[in-house]
Amino acid sequence: MPSSVLFTIASLIWGSTFWAITLQLGEVPPAVSVVYRFALASSVLFVLCIGRGYKLQLPWRTQKWVMLQGMATFGLSYICTYQAEEVVVSGLVAVLFALMVFWTPVLGRVFYGTPIAPRTWGAGAVATGGVALLFYHSIGTAWRDVQAGGSGHFLLGVILALVATIASSAGSIVVGKVREQSGNVMLTTAWSMFWGTALVALYVLLTGQRFVLPPTASYTLGLLYLSIFGSVIAFLAYFTLINRIGPQKAVYIGVITPVLSVLLSIKLEHYRPGPVEFLGMVLCLGSVAWALLAPAAKPVQPVTLNNATETQ
Repeated sequence: MPSSVLFTIASLIWGSTFWAITLQLGEVPPAVSVVYRFALASSVLFVLCIGRGYKLQLPWRTQKWVMLQGMATFGLSYICTYQAEEVVVSGLVAVLFALMVFWTPVLGRVFYGTPIAPRTWGAGAVATGGVALLFYHSIGTAWRDVQAGGSGHFLLGVILALVATIASSAGSIVVGKVREQSGNVMLTTAWSMFWGTALVALYVLLTGQRFVLPPTASYTLGLLYLSIFGSVIAFLAYFTLINRIGPQKAVYIGVITPVLSVLLSIKLEHYRPGPVEFLGMVLCLGSVAWALLAPAAKPVQPVTLNNATETQ
């Protein structure tokens, strides 16, 4: 499948999943919903792997990197995302995920020594200013609430969303190590989701939360959409893109997804951004687009789901 099609699929699906997560919030604890989502998604992927005749076992040298990837991408990141969306509009959480465009090269520099283009640093500074404007009024209101003895849940939600973006970027960086060990994207993604699910399930048990059955049809439909489309299809497309063009290019998706998510928040969550918030979004997303115009790093050799070479 051409890379342009994979890019479009992941962008359109993830543009809607931030809102779809709101259908999971309420009677079921957020972490429990994460367990349901990725337990179902990993099960589907394992079944597909069996159907393709893959051996499910991975050597430990591969499994350790897959485990790390899953705990970052499908564990920590999604616990924080679901909990953040309890108090922060889903479209704003999606805008914060655009910062992956900067976290990813920074982490690549830390772990792999990959140089960072000066344009990326400048764009990052502009994006930081855009985020400050985007949350200026909301954070000010939340801070005054804290000073008056309030809970400050909104501030915590913003922090959790930022942690989620960093965890996702870390997971994207680890994909490079996974790729060095195995080119089977479907199998490694299945195991990665399994380990993420195991981490979140352990968190649920240690914190004394209950595994509540899905209470409504909307919850069940949202779960199916998030599991099959938002997890299986979109992540296979995304990880395949990373394998072909590297994480710094694959995060181009971070420009499109927030725009779609904000439009859905305006339509379905009655989010009404003012001029300052719109300016913040323009600065943030514009700087992301500018950063992605930086010269490309050394190309990555493409791999496929079945370990055979494939052209883009």
